[in-house]
Amino acid sequence: MVEKTLILEGLNCANCANKIEKMTNDIDGVDIAIMDFVSKKLKVQIQSENNSDEIVDEIKTIVNKVEPDVKIIDSEFHDKKDHGHNHSHGEVEKGEIMKILIGTMLFIVPILFKFKGNLEFIFFFASYIVVGGEILVRALKNIAHGQVFDENFLMALATIGAFSIGNYPEGVAVMLFYQIGELFQDMAVNHSRKSIKSLLDIRPDYANVKNGDELVKVDPQNVHVGDYIIVKPGEKIPLDGVIVEGKSTVDTSNITGENVPRVVQAGDSVFSGYVNNSGLLTIEVSKEFGESTVSKILDLVENASSKKAPTENFITTFARYYTPIVVISAAFIAFIPPIIFKLSLSEWVYRALIFLVISCPCALVISIPLGFFGGIGGASKSGILIKGGNYLEALNQVDTLVMDKTGTITKGVFKVTEVNAKEGFTEDEVIYLAAHGEAFSNHPIGKSIIEAYEGKLDESLLKDYREISGMGVKVEINGNKVMIGNKRLFESENIEVEDKESFGTIVYVAKNNEYIGYIIISDEIKEDAKDTIMELKNLGIKRTIMLSGDNQYVASKVGKILGIDSVYGELLPQDKVSVLEKIMNESSRKGKVAFVGDGVNDAPVLARADVGIAMGGLGSDAAIEASDIVIMTDEPKKITTGIKIARRTKKIVTQNIYLALGVKIIVLIMGAFGVATMWEAVFADVGVSVIAILNSMRALKVEE
Repeated sequence: MVEKTLILEGLNCANCANKIEKMTNDIDGVDIAIMDFVSKKLKVQIQSENNSDEIVDEIKTIVNKVEPDVKIIDSEFHDKKDHGHNHSHGEVEKGEIMKILIGTMLFIVPILFKFKGNLEFIFFFASYIVVGGEILVRALKNIAHGQVFDENFLMALATIGAFSIGNYPEGVAVMLFYQIGELFQDMAVNHSRKSIKSLLDIRPDYANVKNGDELVKVDPQNVHVGDYIIVKPGEKIPLDGVIVEGKSTVDTSNITGENVPRVVQAGDSVFSGYVNNSGLLTIEVSKEFGESTVSKILDLVENASSKKAPTENFITTFARYYTPIVVISAAFIAFIPPIIFKLSLSEWVYRALIFLVISCPCALVISIPLGFFGGIGGASKSGILIKGGNYLEALNQVDTLVMDKTGTITKGVFKVTEVNAKEGFTEDEVIYLAAHGEAFSNHPIGKSIIEAYEGKLDESLLKDYREISGMGVKVEINGNKVMIGNKRLFESENIEVEDKESFGTIVYVAKNNEYIGYIIISDEIKEDAKDTIMELKNLGIKRTIMLSGDNQYVASKVGKILGIDSVYGELLPQDKVSVLEKIMNESSRKGKVAFVGDGVNDAPVLARADVGIAMGGLGSDAAIEASDIVIMTDEPKKITTGIKIARRTKKIVTQNIYLALGVKIIVLIMGAFGVATMWEAVFADVGVSVIAILNSMRALKVEE
């Protein structure tokens, strides 16, 4: 199996893109072909490498038949820059504007001077040829290639029909306003593409590589692991690495969506795409550019359009049948009533021509993929990577959210949350003795106690240090016999302690064989976790469930604090999969189950869920691989942001569907009854397309 990616420069005709995709899929030896209209990329999986060149040549022939002016570029040799082109569906050219202006002047002259007879026909015909000549030529070429039902053929047939029944002004006007509408449509499409591109403009242009005492400016792709790079204030960090010298603040909003600058210094890891705000940083590169965070993000977002949402697939299928049905209906309208009821042929042909003008489904096939890709682009700017329109749409249907505890709801970092002293002693004394007692400890609990102690440890005060496995520590501190440990340690020494229940780890402290207090060390709950659960319920999520490897009491305590509906504790990784499957079986058929985990230990569960969401996936290969959606920060609130973006995108897409179909159906009915003219028909075609495209661009808006 070999995959080829062809870039179709100049392709702005969404209907043509669908045809190219369908015809490519029909080629023998092609496993699957996906046309990404937004990025203009045709991705083809070829079954055997032996005939890949022949298949590529056949694809080029297909593209040449459907859109002769499109330039085909193999992505392997593409320099990632935009290329100019000359195509009526591409960038707006001065020649196109001049053509419309000349055609308009020729159109206005006979109307102003009220020409009649041959002179009137000559001016209108000249205007028609100037404005619509290219469309007529294309229509003939496409018919010769077997491509009949496209917008070129339909417009040619409709306007020639208008001329044939003596409606010269209307025939020219329809072609003229169609071309003006296409011009605005192209501008809207290109503006939308540029907006998406600028939203994802995180690719660094260069890297300053340290070569002895010199700095060499090179392409980031030519920098290797172990190289040292210098990042000056205001520059993007070009590759992932570790700071070896310097201190600064960095703007991480390009990657994480967070606007608060982060302080970094020697020893801290930084990721490509961050912007250095102030100090000079020397960074040792830890990943090649192709494996860097920026590359992963760009690759995921740029390829997201290839995973089409069910709505997109439906519209593609719908468009395939819609045009032929309308054309056949037009033929019936043109000839059946005049034959059966002896009515005016020219009047019913005119009504049929209105059908033809409306029959192109461009408004749908352009605006729907733009809407989904806009939502994906906007989400990425908020630090949420969504791997495809299918996952964005699936997020709308989630009614059950299952979450891992550690690293998702809690920070995964042990911290002293409570210090209690027995009467006659002080909290300062308890933490002082505990911190000194843990001075030599490498255990996370011991380290958390040392971090909680704000004073300086004096190790010279310690004598007879003994660590008792699984229980705690015995040590002499400044002449006092001190014990720090769990309940079992104190029971072994016959020292009574308070019987406490807590969702954290309890460390008891004794001085000279007398219990003096306890410390609770907890895996701290994230600040926004409780608000997130509340907002999820406000968004209509029916069930929130937490899975944890901790004991049931601890897990239930955390669940109760946060307001989570159900809690499962004491689970091994394989148990989590079983519980998730049970939850999925219990869920409604329409609703989907999403699982949120840290992406490393939860890979099996992420893969099994309807929607797998990896939390804190920044720089984590496992997270990006296993999940459908990656939240680049450790903030639970991004879950609600993602759902809001998904719902907003779906709303915009639905609006476009109702707008396009609604207007077309109304004008079709009006045309059949002789109420609508071709002016309304042109609006129902290109006018609605422009409105739908502009509406799709709202999906680019970044959610707060």
